[in-house]
Amino acid sequence: MSELLVDFITSLDGCASGEGWPGFWGLEGPEYLAWLGEQPEVTYLMGANTYRLMSGFAAGEVPSGQDEFRPEEEASVDELTRAPKVVFSSSLEAPLPWANTTLVRDDAVETVRAMKENGSGLLSTIGSLSLCRSLLRAGLVDRFRVVMFPVITGATGAERIYDGYPDVALDMIEHRTFDGRIQLVEYKPRVLEHPPLAAPA
Repeated sequence: MSELLVDFITSLDGCASGEGWPGFWGLEGPEYLAWLGEQPEVTYLMGANTYRLMSGFAAGEVPSGQDEFRPEEEASVDELTRAPKVVFSSSLEAPLPWANTTLVRDDAVETVRAMKENGSGLLSTIGSLSLCRSLLRAGLVDRFRVVMFPVITGATGAERIYDGYPDVALDMIEHRTFDGRIQLVEYKPRVLEHPPLAAPA
């Protein structure tokens, strides 16, 4: 049976990106980059918007506000190109040009449920905020990991990750700090039907 990881890289205030900021907010360090390089083989799950963005980068489109990719960003895109990817979309047309990518038009929740039951190894989302919300609501997420970079993007932040989420209880299973400034926290999530009762006085 496969395990499903929802994986986010965020600012401290829970934004997935910020206008004018480079990848990793320009704050990645050697410990964090080494850890990225040690990650196990994974099948990435994404929606159409994330596919368009990331496949554009793979084709050489540079993020807005930059003249060229930094080496760290280029290595990250190269790793994604080599990895197997599943894209859930009713608007994209097959065959998708990005290498190692499969287009799925069926319901994402039911497809991922079947992938978990019939597969092995690790499934991981990348970006795709609405897909992640749907998978979490359906109770399919085994691990919820956030790597927080030490910036608050109150003026420029985009893609607020937790808007529209249900209430979720999180049991911590891992935490660590990279380069003295980047914080990883990983949890086992549990969707709540209602807030827990207040503790007795």
